[in-house]
Amino acid sequence: MSASAVALLEDDVRELIRRRRLDPARDDVAVRHLISEAVTEYEERALLGGVTPLADPEETGRVLLDAVAGYGPLQPYLDDPSVEEIWINEPSRVFVARHGRSELTPTLLTETQVHDLVERMLRTSGRRVDLSSPFVDASLPDGSRLHVVIPDITRRHWAVNIRKFVVAADDLEDLVRLGSLTAQAARFLAAAVASGLNVLVAGGTQAGKTTMLNCLASAIPQQERVVTCEEVFELKLPLRDVASLQCRQAGLEGTGEIPLRRLVKEALRMRPSRIVVGEVRQAESLDLLIALNSGLPGMCTVHANSAREAVTKMCTLPLLAGTNVSSSFVVPTVAASVDVVVQVALQADGHRTVQEIVALPGRTEGEVVETADLFVRREGDLVRADGYPPHEDRFHRAGFDLVDLLGGRG
Repeated sequence: MSASAVALLEDDVRELIRRRRLDPARDDVAVRHLISEAVTEYEERALLGGVTPLADPEETGRVLLDAVAGYGPLQPYLDDPSVEEIWINEPSRVFVARHGRSELTPTLLTETQVHDLVERMLRTSGRRVDLSSPFVDASLPDGSRLHVVIPDITRRHWAVNIRKFVVAADDLEDLVRLGSLTAQAARFLAAAVASGLNVLVAGGTQAGKTTMLNCLASAIPQQERVVTCEEVFELKLPLRDVASLQCRQAGLEGTGEIPLRRLVKEALRMRPSRIVVGEVRQAESLDLLIALNSGLPGMCTVHANSAREAVTKMCTLPLLAGTNVSSSFVVPTVAASVDVVVQVALQADGHRTVQEIVALPGRTEGEVVETADLFVRREGDLVRADGYPPHEDRFHRAGFDLVDLLGGRG
């Protein structure tokens, strides 16, 4: 395919779009028809010897559509269901991740192309990236998450990450089919969520925390009203009554920022039956703990390498809320508020698994929260341990028998 021919056609198509006042993001059919006309007209000119013939008119049409209505050279990776993430370290080094493994692509961009692609991606989000705001998080229309950092925070080039919203599982049964957890563990987690226990999902980057949170949410009773709070919209809960909130960055004047902590506070005023926080990183953990401790069921995720580390982190993050917040308050509050921790991990082969499921009986020893193993990995298999979860009465009220779910007490 001749690059010069495609460039000439792209200029013609963009001019036609401008003249006809089309919006490529909305007028999809009209833009496709316009591109088809432009390619046909070009082929007719090529027959007369006026321009270089196209090697593959159909492929040229696809490239043109990607260029004017999609995200150019990145669009094939966005369309590829096996690609989980795309990132650009510099224009000549574009990477993708498939099944948890990264690979360098043959795609070569220019600085101008990278800047134009980012501007196009941010257009629908209302967010910006510039010298006064060198970081940006935003959602793409398909639910993918965009993160951009620009110089002088980066050394020279714009650093771009696109984490695609790949729907690998919609509920816990899907995770069982994928081999991420056992049927018994899935039945227990579904019962724990339906019974109103508070669940913390922990794991590293790309371990599948958001997917697990979505699958757990599928067990929430349909009559409940759920309010979600996120940095950027990622959760897609399969529920009837959901109100979704996301943070907002400061405007050009440096005002108007809405942090996650504010969202958690506002969510409590929206008559929730349950609150779901995409990820806790800072002081918002205190507000979430207070909400959970007051009897409002909820779920969230946290970065941690084990269930024990996740509990420790939940005991530490609230201290960021201020000097008047002490461990003597936070530790017993965590013990009383968090009921179950689900630890997920990304394996070396790209497979995502549940590594352990741990319960918090509600007791502390000094400033250490007591935990009880419910399911653990032994020789690669997720097996039942001898721990038991708290709030047996809640399971009973919801119609579940813990002996049937977990077997007798060990």
